[in-house]
Amino acid sequence: MDVLRTPDERFEGLADWPYLPHYTAVADADGTALRIHHVDEGPKDQRPILLMHGEPSWAYLYRKVIADLSARGRRAIAPDLVGFGRSDKPAKRSDYTYERHVAWMSEWLVRNDLKDIVLFCQDWGGLIGLRLVAAFPERFSAVVVSNTGLPVGSGKSEGFEAWLNFSQNVPELPIGFILNGGTARDLSDAERAAYEAPFPDETYKEGARIFPALVPITPEHASVAENKAAWAVLETFDKPFITAFSDADAITRGGEAVFQSRVPGARTAAHTTLKGGHFVQEDSPGEIAALLDGLVASLTQKEIAE
Repeated sequence: MDVLRTPDERFEGLADWPYLPHYTAVADADGTALRIHHVDEGPKDQRPILLMHGEPSWAYLYRKVIADLSARGRRAIAPDLVGFGRSDKPAKRSDYTYERHVAWMSEWLVRNDLKDIVLFCQDWGGLIGLRLVAAFPERFSAVVVSNTGLPVGSGKSEGFEAWLNFSQNVPELPIGFILNGGTARDLSDAERAAYEAPFPDETYKEGARIFPALVPITPEHASVAENKAAWAVLETFDKPFITAFSDADAITRGGEAVFQSRVPGARTAAHTTLKGGHFVQEDSPGEIAALLDGLVASLTQKEIAE
């Protein structure tokens, strides 16, 4: 497997991005070494709040959430998925599969030995993050899902179909344009440039390009069986499980209902609706940070009471 690595200078001077990089080496099944980047801000003795991004963003999506949480004395950890951000980028589109992504992030999670995790996941951050919850339920204390799902081949929304067609047919994948189109507010030129930073040219975008086609929307897609097995675990997950979908996302609208009905921990949770588009982290970062801060506080109070 050939691997590309975005030059460090591409990440210098980005708007609202003062965070130091941390790296973890993982190994693909074929033996290829891959470097996964993450941000780790706030007191290291605090419960980790794991912030998982999706397509075609990177940890930069959480920059304001990270700043808010760390100011509240919370620990925020935001990794870049393989193919995104400062993480390594396999060069061929065929190098990326759903199961490989799960395996890469599973090894990352174990190598960093994260425990008592509060997960916030959106888009592919949910498709992969929820598989981590299913694989390591003992490592997670609570989950917040936003604008995401765990599909098992049962179809797609009109919004997703439009996105799939666009992503697979546009000659050049316009990362900044996509992020701006998925937010309720207009991103600044500097913010758009930061989203473009990980991709010096189109050769670096193979992971971003293939992601929409990997979503298991038909019974014939790979990973349908694995996601069904993950659902079987989630249907026993009785820890806090909160839905925080946005009010203006055409791709995932209504997707919270399946979590609220099937996950035991969601049946008594205080769910919320956030203001914003698909990339709700850009539209409601303060609300997300406050939700996560309150969730961690409630977990701590419960533990003290017990």
